[in-house]
Amino acid sequence: MGPSHRHHTFFEMLGNFSFGDYFKEEAIRFGWELVTGVWGIPAERLWASVFEDDDEAAALWPRVTSLPPERVVRRGEKDNFWAMGDTGPCGPCSEIFVDVHPDRPEVAFDEGDASGRYLEIWNLVFMQFERDETGGQKPLPDPSIDTGAGLERVAAVLQGVTSNYDTDLFQPILRAAAALAGTEYGTEPERDVDLRVLGDHLRAVSFLLADGVIPGNEGRGYVLRRILRRAARHGLRLGFEEPFLHRLLPVVGEVMGAAYPELAQVERASAATVEAEESRFLETVASGSVQVQEAIDAARAAGRGRLDGATAFRLYDTHGLPLELLREIVEEERMGLDEEGFAAELERQRERSRAAAGGAGERLAAVRELVRQRGGLEATRFVGYDRLRLEAARVVAAFRADGEATEAVGALEGEQQGVVVLDSTPFYAEAGGQLGDRGALHAGQATARVLDTQKDDAGIYYHFVELAGGRLAAGDEVTAEVRPEWRRPTERHHTATHLLHAALRHVLGPSVRQAGSLVAPDRLRFDFTHGSPLAAEEISRVESLVNRWILAGRNTRITPERPLEEALEAGAMALFGEKYGERVRTVEVAGIDTEIAGRAETVPVSLELCGGCHVANTSQIGLFLLTSERGVAAGVRRIEAITGEAALAWIGERRRLLARTAEELGVEEERLADEAAAVRSRARSLEKELARLRLELVSGTAGASGESEVAGVKVVAREVPPAPPNELRTQADVLRNKLGSGVVVLGTRDGERASLVTVVTADLTDRLHAGKLASGIASRMDGKGGGRPDFAQAGGRDPDRLPQALEAVPELVREALGG
Repeated sequence: MGPSHRHHTFFEMLGNFSFGDYFKEEAIRFGWELVTGVWGIPAERLWASVFEDDDEAAALWPRVTSLPPERVVRRGEKDNFWAMGDTGPCGPCSEIFVDVHPDRPEVAFDEGDASGRYLEIWNLVFMQFERDETGGQKPLPDPSIDTGAGLERVAAVLQGVTSNYDTDLFQPILRAAAALAGTEYGTEPERDVDLRVLGDHLRAVSFLLADGVIPGNEGRGYVLRRILRRAARHGLRLGFEEPFLHRLLPVVGEVMGAAYPELAQVERASAATVEAEESRFLETVASGSVQVQEAIDAARAAGRGRLDGATAFRLYDTHGLPLELLREIVEEERMGLDEEGFAAELERQRERSRAAAGGAGERLAAVRELVRQRGGLEATRFVGYDRLRLEAARVVAAFRADGEATEAVGALEGEQQGVVVLDSTPFYAEAGGQLGDRGALHAGQATARVLDTQKDDAGIYYHFVELAGGRLAAGDEVTAEVRPEWRRPTERHHTATHLLHAALRHVLGPSVRQAGSLVAPDRLRFDFTHGSPLAAEEISRVESLVNRWILAGRNTRITPERPLEEALEAGAMALFGEKYGERVRTVEVAGIDTEIAGRAETVPVSLELCGGCHVANTSQIGLFLLTSERGVAAGVRRIEAITGEAALAWIGERRRLLARTAEELGVEEERLADEAAAVRSRARSLEKELARLRLELVSGTAGASGESEVAGVKVVAREVPPAPPNELRTQADVLRNKLGSGVVVLGTRDGERASLVTVVTADLTDRLHAGKLASGIASRMDGKGGGRPDFAQAGGRDPDRLPQALEAVPELVREALGG
């Protein structure tokens, strides 16, 4: 990934699999035929490795290929044995190596392998055993083959180069990056590493974005953010001070777009996301570096030779400074970094996050483990698309899950909380952004409130319940009933989400892609890729189009099973990288022809792969109101909207608010906007006048209390009436200019906090540091402060101690001057 010429953040793996169809002999023969016959790599350049105990593979290589026995080497478990984990499928491996320098004298395999001369390009995994908890292995009934070959390494061998970065997979990207940086690849080793990191990371970034991943603070989003920021840091080393990575994304598309057309489809959105994320990172570096420097100065002043873990974590957590950048800055300052302390603080935060998350997620994980331990359950039959009530559903398992205990039980009783699995259910389990259904289970005298519904990959539905009395046992027949007031609004919001997606793509362009959604009874939330806020006219068009769709009364056409390829060819929206089965469920709403603000609009059909619940006709949505549009991540916008009764309630509340506001201002509703503008204008005039009077009050009091002289240095330290921070700074600047030379400290109290500013004239900054003075003053008010040598700010949690803190200023100045 930069220093290495053979390893990458993103790489393409070639492979083939066999699940009982063929095994070692055929796999070895197929691999040899491709490498020597199709690719044309001379046999005399090849070696093979086998697991040290795999006599069968060792004998097969010379027998089914032209490889001599002396070129088949045995290696230990570390190199030539694969396992899924501590338990599960496993087996020996066999690898093909290429001599990348055949012009040189032949060397022993161990020496050539260690030096990189013999390059592994092929790996055959012979999955023939299953390992149990004791470490024992038993033969699998159907041994299998898993083949892997790195495309980048193969390309390097076939193109006759010794580095993957010298292939046509990377060279166009590296040349473009070098041209932007004003350098040339291959001339300076250190800059070449930076360029290779850029080339490698840009490919990874492009595909993660095309896969729908958005920079974030957890999961795949966090991985993407770290890769992006590492690329940006290497850009800084190359001299880039402004965002530049987005300018290189089209080059990645030119290199790989023929095989991956998805890159071109999202190129504009990806570029916007990358530019925004890089801009944010550069701002973080600019501001965070100052914070790091202050922390280093403080550590040195305290006689410490390294930055402690708690401080490093605060810089990471509060200021967003990556550990890698912290490490670089600290190393440049010849300081140490307590990385163990940092890791401990990070783990403590994760524990706090896990504790805060808790709840249903942990209980579901515990129940899933219990299901796995007991040997699994049959998939639940879902019948909820067409009905909300199901009689004679059977309880197949029950689990108590209240407090911290989770256990399989024969029955739930009284008012216990738990999880119930049914053989069939009308309850929709949370998926695709749609929340799980709620309702009730009835069995004789027992009633259980269903608080949530979840499912696992095996298709088992878990009903989180709370008994309201009676007994619910495995084997019981129950009536399962979904609350209509939960499901019906959810269906309206789900269909509206599809229409919103189609309208956004129509108005903003095909680069819009879904980046997340929430479908609930009270609202919908839709995240999508777009590089800038929507203009008022765009918001209005989107909202109008969805409502025109509703008014058109289009039927929702649902195809329960459809070949995936057929659905995609018909234009169904699918996320790149998402795993779909061979047959999928599609939800389709016919397009509309309409006119909005004098403009003819033809919106194409809405067709999506979706397993959620929907209305039968768009007219059932009733009304669509877009309530907010904002950014939530770099290159990602979020729309929130409501439909049906929720939209009507929203309108009613706004009408009441409008009437109340008009009554308060004493004007007709039609004149509210003009009156609000007039009130705001008058308020601004008064604020300016008040600021002018405060400034006159402060600047006209030279010689009053709070002014003194310390060792020939004039010092003004006084309390002033409450004022905003910018005014406080202006007041201090005015007094500093009047003094000509000296120190000014102004403090003010506002509610439960005290604020102050400290300024030092330029001629004294070599003797006095405003930031250190501010810190000393703030400590007397249970506060903190800091800043530059000429200007600093501070705050305190005990405003009643402000007068005493200001009285201490002359003494603090005296101490700073050396007594």
